[in-house]
Amino acid sequence: MWKVFAITTVLIYTIIVQSKKLVSVEDHTKDKLIFAHVVYRHGNRTPLVAYDTDPWKDQSNWARGWGEITNIGKRTHYYLGQWLRNRYKDLIGETYSGDEIYVQSTEVDRVLMSALSNLAGLYPPSDRDLWLPNIHWQPIPVHQIPKPLDDVIAGTKSCPKFLKLKEEYLQSDVYQGYLKSIEPVLKYANSHSKMELVSAETIYDLYSCLDIEHEHGFELPEWTSKVYPEPLKSICGEMFRYSTNTTAMARLRAGPIIKEILTRFQQKVDNTLVPSRNLWMYSGHDISVVNLLNGLGLFKPHNPPFAACVMVELRMATRDSPYVSVFYKTSNDEPELLDIPNCGPRCPLERMFELYKDIIPEDWEQECQI
Repeated sequence: MWKVFAITTVLIYTIIVQSKKLVSVEDHTKDKLIFAHVVYRHGNRTPLVAYDTDPWKDQSNWARGWGEITNIGKRTHYYLGQWLRNRYKDLIGETYSGDEIYVQSTEVDRVLMSALSNLAGLYPPSDRDLWLPNIHWQPIPVHQIPKPLDDVIAGTKSCPKFLKLKEEYLQSDVYQGYLKSIEPVLKYANSHSKMELVSAETIYDLYSCLDIEHEHGFELPEWTSKVYPEPLKSICGEMFRYSTNTTAMARLRAGPIIKEILTRFQQKVDNTLVPSRNLWMYSGHDISVVNLLNGLGLFKPHNPPFAACVMVELRMATRDSPYVSVFYKTSNDEPELLDIPNCGPRCPLERMFELYKDIIPEDWEQECQI
């Protein structure tokens, strides 16, 4: 009898907990959304490089060139733009206005073209916006950040202190221990690919090349079956976070974008944001997604897929208290609502500044000096 009572109690508790979760999500969607930041990876591309023994390395197999967006990539972002239109229809009008939205991109062709494809889905022209017969597209500005100036999206701006910190981390027992654990895999892949796998970047280049060739229906060499997709996939997912795996590195790599987002949120609440935009979009890379998530303490080792999308949203609860939520979308499914560490899925804006005070740089330029 006690066993039946215990089981019944557990079932009732589970139902109550699940009901609370459902109510929480419903209440969340009822709160007024007032500002959102979107950070996404570019769309599907061709390989960045080929490995020496690659049977598909001839340029004729990749007519668009190395590292260029494909038609699939353009369509993926077009559909993401349509999805974002539906999600943020209360933040932006059907007609483009620079006072409502701002779009930034890195200075890389595939990233710029992804932003333009995304905006084609976000702002389909109608009525007065139709400027040419049979062309269902309108130009929307994308503001690119030159590589030497980008400390926000891709982190390509010079930061000597970060490079020093990263070099120290790569020599640490933690990183060296992990390298030791995957040494047999790297030796095997190196011997067959003739690719010098000495860094996270080169390991990812090999995995990415194999993954894209597989996506295009190219037959992979027999030797790859022992390393692709696993364990190379998991190795790359693990190594992605190594640029922001300490507070000091995260402060210089993830700190700038987190600072921008939270600062704009506060300005929005204080009515000091000029123009008072409602949507800010960053078109970037896989590392852009990883750095933001890892800086927020939300990254689980994986390879962000093409068009992976992080949404940091500011809502106003019924008690007029602003809070932040973070969503992560990686497929055609609905995005996942993430639990902000030590705060939960609905974190008060004021609390966000407290949680990430060690990550937010006061003077990035000065802190980058050695």
